[in-house]
Amino acid sequence: MTPETDSQIKNTGNNYGDMPFIAKILHNIREVIAWDSKQKLPLILRLNEAFIFKIARKAILEEKSTFLMSIAGESASGKTTLVKNTAKACLKSDTNDFYTVVCCDDYYKDASKELKEAGGYEALFASGFSFDTPDAIDLPLMKEHLIKLKQGETIYSPLYDFVTCESKLNSVEKKPAKIILNEGLYVLNDIMRDIVDVKIYVYTPFEVIKDRWFARAASRGKIGKAAAMQFHDVNQTAFRYIRPTMELADVVINGLTTQEYIEDVANKLIYAVTSVLREVRQKQQN
Repeated sequence: MTPETDSQIKNTGNNYGDMPFIAKILHNIREVIAWDSKQKLPLILRLNEAFIFKIARKAILEEKSTFLMSIAGESASGKTTLVKNTAKACLKSDTNDFYTVVCCDDYYKDASKELKEAGGYEALFASGFSFDTPDAIDLPLMKEHLIKLKQGETIYSPLYDFVTCESKLNSVEKKPAKIILNEGLYVLNDIMRDIVDVKIYVYTPFEVIKDRWFARAASRGKIGKAAAMQFHDVNQTAFRYIRPTMELADVVINGLTTQEYIEDVANKLIYAVTSVLREVRQKQQN
C-alpha cells in the first residue's frame, strides 16, 4: 500500500469498520495487476493509483451505486473486443443485472438521406461529409441515456445501420445494472467525462489499426477509393479528438491481447471486488 493510499483510507470518513474491506479490495486488485505485468503481453499498460482506491471505496461505501465504465480508443483499436470479453466475465457473477452495454456507434445521426443524394460513399466523402467527428454522433442523447441508467431507469437506445446509414430511434431496450459499459470513439469527449466513473483507453499500434480498419470497412460496403478517403479522415480526426483522451484515462489497455486473456483478467478483477463484497454482506447479516 502506498503512503498516499494509506492516507486516503484513514480519511475515508467515520466508517472505520469498512476500512479493512477497502484495504482488502486494494490488495486484491494490486495482486491481479502484478500478475498481469509479468505476462509476455500484459493487458494493463498504465493505471492511475488513485483510480484503484476510487473503485474500492465506491464498491464498499456506495454498494448500491453503479459504475459507468467508458472505453475509448481509435477506430478498430479493440474497444468492442474488450467490452464483449468483459461482459462474458460479468455473466459469471452471481449478482443479477450485473452489467449492460451502451455503444457509441448506435448513436450515429441518420445520414441515409445524404448517402442516397450523393449516390455512394465516394461521392459522399468527396462532398466533405465525415462520420469521424463528434458532431456525427448524438452525444447529448447518449449522455441522457447513461444518466437515466445510472439513476435506475430503463432506456431504449437507437440502432444504426452502417451500410444504409439509417438510425432507428428507440430500438433496443437497455436495463440499469451495477456496471454500465459504454464504448466508442467519443465516450471520453469533454461533454461526457463528468458522468464517467472509470475512464479506459485502448491503445493499439497504427499499422494494426490500419489492417483491422480496412477489413471491417469492406464488411460494411466501403472498398477502394471510398475506403481510402474515409481512413484518411479517420486518422486525421483521431489525432485531433481521440488520441489526446489517452492522457485522461484511469487505465490504458493493450489492444493486442487475445480475447481469452481479456476475459481471464476481467474475471480476476471482478472476483477481486465481488469476493470482498460477499464478505461485507455476510458481516451485515450476522
